[in-house]
Amino acid sequence: MEQNENLFGLSLDAQSKSYLGETAKWAKFLAIIGFIGCVFLLLGGIVMATNGSEMERAMRQYGGRSSEIENIRTITAIAYIIIAVIYFFPCLYLMRFSSQMTTAISSENQENLTMAFQNLKSTFKFIGIFTIVMIAIYILVIIAGVGASM
Repeated sequence: MEQNENLFGLSLDAQSKSYLGETAKWAKFLAIIGFIGCVFLLLGGIVMATNGSEMERAMRQYGGRSSEIENIRTITAIAYIIIAVIYFFPCLYLMRFSSQMTTAISSENQENLTMAFQNLKSTFKFIGIFTIVMIAIYILVIIAGVGASM
């Protein structure tokens, strides 16, 4: 069996455990709210894909054509569903962090503590990569907008 070393003299004292326990509770709360948001986004996408009659009626009132309306409905539905799927993963990582951290603190299990921190790392890594992608998209849109205006 592998022996754990105490690197740099770090250990979890009672106050650190208390902070991690509180962090786990907030992470669980945010994960649950995130999952609820995912469900609403999915429902919105499904409703938009199957029954966008109010949107169609409003767009026709302002001169929109059926093909344009159908394209906008489809794009909106797909966007809602994609956003729900993307948003699901950070919520899942947060929920895993919360449950594993709670277990690690209550049972003083090192493996659960390590897995909890791994899921927390995954949460921030996912959000970081997503942020970089969004910044790149914004930059491309700004460049395209400036280029189109010239």
